[in-house]
Amino acid sequence: MIIGHLNALPLAGLPPALFALLSHSDCTLQTLSARDDGRWQRKNAAWFCHIGPAQTQPRAQRHTEYHHQFADIQIVLTGDELIYAGALPVGQPDDEERKPDLFIASGCEPDVAIRLGAGNFAVFYPGEPHQALCAVRAPMTVRKAVFKIPRSMLEI
Repeated sequence: MIIGHLNALPLAGLPPALFALLSHSDCTLQTLSARDDGRWQRKNAAWFCHIGPAQTQPRAQRHTEYHHQFADIQIVLTGDELIYAGALPVGQPDDEERKPDLFIASGCEPDVAIRLGAGNFAVFYPGEPHQALCAVRAPMTVRKAVFKIPRSMLEI
């Protein structure tokens, strides 16, 4: 897991491929915020991004998820959310695969809380559990950009 802010990328300690992606002019907070909702992908890029609104909820109503083939870069464009994360793998053979490469961890409550506001991001590598869209105080609508980075781009 890596956390940072789009306006301070050198401080995040990103691997070169992720630093190059996020430091490109089409990934600034202003540029991402101006994009239409939906899927976005640079021509011939291995990664893709979903941009759009989402509703935060009380933590008890949110699931913990992880991925095998993709890393997530979750960037808040507007609003605030809490993301809970864990430093240990939680995957079990009987975990539900709700969508391709979206596994729901049963009985898992990650113990690290990260508060994200506009411009903040969190990177979750394959296997790292995360519980996104938890309300800070009360449920609210946030707008996010979620990059899906294939394992082949990562230095793991």
